[in-house]
Amino acid sequence: CHNPAFLNTYDMLANLDTGGTFLLTTTFTKDEIWDHLPALVQKQMIDKKIKFYIIDAVKLGLALGLGARINMIMQTAFFAISGIISKDEAIKSIKNAIKKTYGIKGDKVVQMNYGAVDGAIENIVEVKVPKKVTGHEMPPTVPADAPDFVKTVTAKMMEGHGEDIPVSQFPNDGRWPTATTQWEKRNIAVQVSQWDPEACIQCGRCSLVCPHGCIRMKVATPEALKAAGADASFKTADAVGKEFKDMQFTIQVSTSDCCGCTLCVTVCPGRKKGADGKKTEVRALSMAMNSDELKAETSKNWKTFLALPEVDEKLINIGTIKGSQFKRPLFEFSGACAGCGETPYIKLVTQMIGDRMLASNATGCSSIYSGNLPTTPYAKRADGRGPAWSNSLFEDNAEHGLGMRQAVDKLASQALELLAEAVKDGLVKKELADALVSAPQKEQGEIEAQRARVAELKAALEGKSDKVAKRLYHVADYLVKKSVWIIGGDGWAYDIGYGGVDHVLASGKNVNILVLDTEVYSNTGGQMSKSTPRAAVAQFAAGGKNAPKKNMGLIFSTFGTVYVARISIGANPQQAIKAIQEAEAYDGPSLIIAYAHCINHGINMAMGLEQQKKAVECGHWSLFRYNPALEAEGKNPMIIDSKEPTIPFAEYALNENRYRMLKLANPTMADELMALSQKDVDKAWKLLKGWAKALDVE
Repeated sequence: CHNPAFLNTYDMLANLDTGGTFLLTTTFTKDEIWDHLPALVQKQMIDKKIKFYIIDAVKLGLALGLGARINMIMQTAFFAISGIISKDEAIKSIKNAIKKTYGIKGDKVVQMNYGAVDGAIENIVEVKVPKKVTGHEMPPTVPADAPDFVKTVTAKMMEGHGEDIPVSQFPNDGRWPTATTQWEKRNIAVQVSQWDPEACIQCGRCSLVCPHGCIRMKVATPEALKAAGADASFKTADAVGKEFKDMQFTIQVSTSDCCGCTLCVTVCPGRKKGADGKKTEVRALSMAMNSDELKAETSKNWKTFLALPEVDEKLINIGTIKGSQFKRPLFEFSGACAGCGETPYIKLVTQMIGDRMLASNATGCSSIYSGNLPTTPYAKRADGRGPAWSNSLFEDNAEHGLGMRQAVDKLASQALELLAEAVKDGLVKKELADALVSAPQKEQGEIEAQRARVAELKAALEGKSDKVAKRLYHVADYLVKKSVWIIGGDGWAYDIGYGGVDHVLASGKNVNILVLDTEVYSNTGGQMSKSTPRAAVAQFAAGGKNAPKKNMGLIFSTFGTVYVARISIGANPQQAIKAIQEAEAYDGPSLIIAYAHCINHGINMAMGLEQQKKAVECGHWSLFRYNPALEAEGKNPMIIDSKEPTIPFAEYALNENRYRMLKLANPTMADELMALSQKDVDKAWKLLKGWAKALDVE
């Protein structure tokens, strides 16, 4: 068992034969471990006469520089105690496989994995199984306050017993409830982040970049804190900002949902001051072992945090990093990789407009972590409002999203026609109807005001038998503005679904396309796409791709009617927020291309944000916004948001194994392609500057 948390979730020993062997990675010693096992596991060990071994694979992995990668340690330990082949033969075979698999990544990686093999052998400990059961009962899969559907259907799938669910309990129309990841509480992180209020500058960057939405911030009055049950362990600080006078600021982490990626720590600019009043290198966020004591404390404080009222919309500016992070994310606790570069963008969109969002998602990483059973990360507000999500196919996602827009527009049109009839028939007051038709819906406050008017309309129609009243009642909610987002990766947008993207953007319809650009087919294992840069190694480009990256942003900016932005949350988060705001405000098609670091890049994911910065600094990912609305105002629609390149492309690229692998395997070819890549970057920058200059207003 690679994670002791699984023992409290799954029946790990159900299929183990009598006299079998069980290997567990744990931080507890052989004298401590027994009393920390569930009673079920203890009973199975006693009844089946199981041989029990433990190893602190995490401690060893950290010491070797492997971080949470313990697969090689556990594999070695397995062969060492299983007796399938001799220990010496196993070690020799594993080391040969390491050389073959990781040799192209450099000798340092090979030696670290050799160390994992040798260290595993030295750290295996046999535990004598006691004769008495002393453990705790396994906790329920989901708490008692979970919805009925979650308790009867979702929980069984979470336990791995989906085959036991009767067909009668499944949704009969294909619709599944959202906001169900909150019930998982996987507890998979070895280390989790902790907050120091004294060092915090309350900027919100940690919350912004968290891929799983498990670090959040709020401000609250002392009275609200007391009402929510905050005790001495619930950390707060005096809120910064005159709008938050006499309020307390807090950051809380759901450690049960954290994946331990450390992005929040690496992005944190807050530094603790020393005794001399000068800043130290100690950040406001740091990593700590996810002990049972810490889990209990943070779980209690997370519930307190959720019980606090949401921050008043009137007090925040949604167009800033800090303001956007006071909004509850409506995308949380997904199954994406630790440190994922894609999910922060989706999460940010849901914070800004998720309460009225319809999402069409292309097949790929984003469809798997967004819609994979048993749980769904798209969430909802306390009033039940949140994103509606659907996935059609890989190749027709853009068209599917356009269909959503057409449907929304048609239903809104029907509502307006029926509203006019209802006024004519005396079913609705003219003043209310006029307000519903003419109300502005640009700001969140205006959206909420329109919802209040729709609620008033539905209250007036409720119970009426008139045909017009009944029909209007069912489409009245479409009088509130809806935001349609078409989401997918570069494999979809640049390649397989490119024709659909072109068709939809040329339609003039008010849709927003978000491309999560990892520059490779991530979900299927790292195949080359037209977004893959020259010199990068990928499947189908083992010798390095010998063609430049497709400049999709500039292509669609030539349409003149499409809002286009290229963004990077790691390099310039404020520009990313502004682009999302402008895309939503633009009454026409929008395309946002977002740089997303990925495990397929061959990087330490904790350094993903730093790589995003370097991608911008070298000119590989120059930031810009093309806004047709500015042209209508007599202004240049092309705004370049990044500076002229300041570092060579190689300084960015050779931090990643996708480029470094070729340098090790074929240095001559690598140098040739790297030189061409630099020319690609230089040319792309000249094109961008030239296009912006050509659009200058004389």
